[in-house]
Amino acid sequence: MSDINKRLYIETVGCQMNVLDSEMVVAALKKHGYGLTQTPADADAVLFNTCSVREHAEEKAYNNLHRLKQLKLANPEMVIGVMGCMAQKDQQGIFDRVPFVDMVVGPGQLHRIPEMIAKVREGEKHQLAVSLSRRDGNTDDIKRSHETFDPLRDPQMRPSPAQAYLRIQIGCDKFCTYCIVPMTRGPEQGRPPHQIVAEAQELARQGAKEITLLGQTVNSYKWVDGERTTRLADLLEMLHPIDGIERIKFVTNYPKDMTRELLETVRDLPKCVPYLHVPAQSGSDNILKRMKRGYTTADYYGMMDRIGEILPGAAVSSDFIVGFCGETEEEFQMTVDMVRRCRFKNSFVFQYSVRPGTKGADLYADDIPEEVKHRRNLELLEVQNQISLEDNLPFLGKTVEVLVEGPSKWSVRKGQTGDLRQMTGRTRCDRILVWDGNMRQTGEILPVKVTDVFAFTMFGAVETKEVVPELVQLGI
Repeated sequence: MSDINKRLYIETVGCQMNVLDSEMVVAALKKHGYGLTQTPADADAVLFNTCSVREHAEEKAYNNLHRLKQLKLANPEMVIGVMGCMAQKDQQGIFDRVPFVDMVVGPGQLHRIPEMIAKVREGEKHQLAVSLSRRDGNTDDIKRSHETFDPLRDPQMRPSPAQAYLRIQIGCDKFCTYCIVPMTRGPEQGRPPHQIVAEAQELARQGAKEITLLGQTVNSYKWVDGERTTRLADLLEMLHPIDGIERIKFVTNYPKDMTRELLETVRDLPKCVPYLHVPAQSGSDNILKRMKRGYTTADYYGMMDRIGEILPGAAVSSDFIVGFCGETEEEFQMTVDMVRRCRFKNSFVFQYSVRPGTKGADLYADDIPEEVKHRRNLELLEVQNQISLEDNLPFLGKTVEVLVEGPSKWSVRKGQTGDLRQMTGRTRCDRILVWDGNMRQTGEILPVKVTDVFAFTMFGAVETKEVVPELVQLGI
């Protein structure tokens, strides 16, 4: 059966890696004649790109799959597929739980999706393509089975026309006790620098002005070729001269690999933005040890001091898990103290969720009541929100440089149409601004004067004059 003029619905949850994976899958399927549709009911193929970091994300994915049963009964030729980390983790278990799913594809096997859809259409149901587990072969074979495929890129799937993700690293070897990623994404391995540079050049040709380099611990990036070792600082210097690219970010960072050399490179290369996302997870050494994070609070505070010395005014954001196994009130307060001391731009706070297959699930009892986790979550967010508001206040009346992403979430929610919309964009230090503008501004870098501030959003108006030089000292 021909795939020409077929329609694809794809739903993506989870991290930036998943967003990038979906972009590549869509690009591959477009070569096979698929176009995108916004509703599953109109689709010939439905794909769910899933996340396994938290139990809630998995349960939501399964609920969404069950809701497709009536559509599948009405249209038996509809192909339903599950891709991503949950696919790698649960494998055959997805077919057992949702029998009408046709295909399950791990993140290292996404290049096989067009072939698998074709097999389903030919009557071969329950197609399974997953990578080797970390105990099912030699290191090279395991790594190869987790490699992402040569990237086809589709600008339509990006966060905004001028922003693109660029994967420089696959997998993770840190083995934090709460985390399933080393099992679902495989061993840590850097991509060859020449491939990364070539892909960045292609993204620039497609109109990307900002690229975000992705890795599970992106600042651990390493590529060894004979006597030469390329690290992230070297890679940034290779990417910086590319015409058209005006901003370079990288996420997510590991505290112990935030070296002086890397920070000095960010300082010295104008296109590298002064924004760093470095998860801390806890302010307690006991909890960090049980999490197997590989650093102490002293290490983290030392990193923050190093950032302040080399990149004054840089914005740092973090992740925290509250209610990890055995966390006492005293240990939680140490996390609150860390947030107060470090004054993060923002923090992503999560309640601990047991992940089957992790060391934490085997070693520690999930002994913190849900109501305690919830209270600690709210308390930590309240502290962070107050800090975010206080640190946004100095921007009032200032003019900042903003990369325009498109209509704001409010504009989309309100159903605004036409050229005039409430627009949104980000400063160089990743602060969000909204203003009354027009769709023609999308993808431009504009000066915006800040007229009001809240904890997570600043409001402003586009200025016609240039950004004043002293704003560089504010890290914006």
